[in-house]
Amino acid sequence: MTLSWEGEDEDARAARRAAAQKAALQAGRTGEPLRLGNEFAEVRVSRVETRNGSRLLVESTRSGQWVALCPLELEALTWQNTATFAAMIGSPFGPLLPEEET
Repeated sequence: MTLSWEGEDEDARAARRAAAQKAALQAGRTGEPLRLGNEFAEVRVSRVETRNGSRLLVESTRSGQWVALCPLELEALTWQNTATFAAMIGSPFGPLLPEEET
């Protein structure tokens, strides 16, 4: 008997799309990745070239989570205060604001 769950096919498709997106980003990597870490986290940061310009690919080496940020998104980090980052850390592996229902 094979166990499955509601939405399993959708989850599998989303995982394949994310893997393809990450592979495409990694193919555009320029230079050597930079690793930053401490006792709480470790990330690998790379500059990648896309058809829409340069992005910063930030990958968690422990969880496998990743995000590619454009220069405006990176600048937006500088607009935040410590409370924003504390809220993000206080709710790991999820968005700070929930996505709107479609």
